[in-house]
Amino acid sequence: MLVKIKNLLENPETRQGKKLAFFIQFLIVISLISFSIDTLPNLSIGIKKILRLMEMFTIAIFTVEYLLRVFTADKKFGFILSFYGLIDLAAILPFYIVSGLDLRAMRIFRLLRLFRILKLVRYNKAINRLHRAFIIVKEELIFFSFVSLILLYLSAVGIYFFEHHAQPEQFKSIFHSLWWSATTLTTVGYGDIYPITTGGRIFTFFVLMIGLGTVAIPTGLIASALSQVRSEVNDKNE
Repeated sequence: MLVKIKNLLENPETRQGKKLAFFIQFLIVISLISFSIDTLPNLSIGIKKILRLMEMFTIAIFTVEYLLRVFTADKKFGFILSFYGLIDLAAILPFYIVSGLDLRAMRIFRLLRLFRILKLVRYNKAINRLHRAFIIVKEELIFFSFVSLILLYLSAVGIYFFEHHAQPEQFKSIFHSLWWSATTLTTVGYGDIYPITTGGRIFTFFVLMIGLGTVAIPTGLIASALSQVRSEVNDKNE
C-alpha cells in the first residue's frame, strides 16, 4: 500500500500518477485565482463564502498530499526541509495559523513540478548545460561579483561628495547614496534620485558606462561557457 501511494505521488509516467499530478496543478491555479479575486474590494458576502469554500477544499487536498508525501518519503525529515517540502508546508500553514503574513501566493512555485510531469527532456538537457556553464565560469563570476560590490561602494562615495551639499535630503550619507548607485550601475535608473550638479552628472555618465559593462561581462562569460559546453556535447555525439 505504501509503495502504491509513493508511486502515485512520485511517478507521473503512469496514467493515475499523471491524472493526480495535473489535478494538483489545476487546484494550484484555481487557488491562485481565488486568492487574487479575494483581494478585490466590495465583494459580496456570497462570493466571499464561495471563495472560502474553495480555499477550504484546496487546503484539504494540499494537506492530505503533503502528509502523504511526508509519510512515504524515505527520509522524512529531509523531505520536510527540502525545497518542495518547505513550499508545500508554506502553502498550507497560513490557513491554520492566524498571521499577518499571507504565504498562499508561494504555491505558484509548486508549478515547477510540471517539468517533472511533462518530462521535458529537451529543457532538462538545456538546464544541465546551463549548470555546467556556470561551473566553468564560477571563479570568474565570483571575482566579478566582488568587483561589482567595490564599484557599487565607490559609486556611492563619489556621488555623495558631488551631490551632498546640493541635495542634502536626497544624498544624506553614503548609505543613502547606495540606492542611487545600485539603480545607476544596473542601468535601471528609476529617476527618484538624480544628480543636479555638473560634476555629479559627469560622474553619472561614467558610472552608466561602467554599468553597461557590469551587465555585459557576466552575460558574455555565460554565453561563452554555454558555447563551450555545447561544443563538447556535439563532439561526444559525433
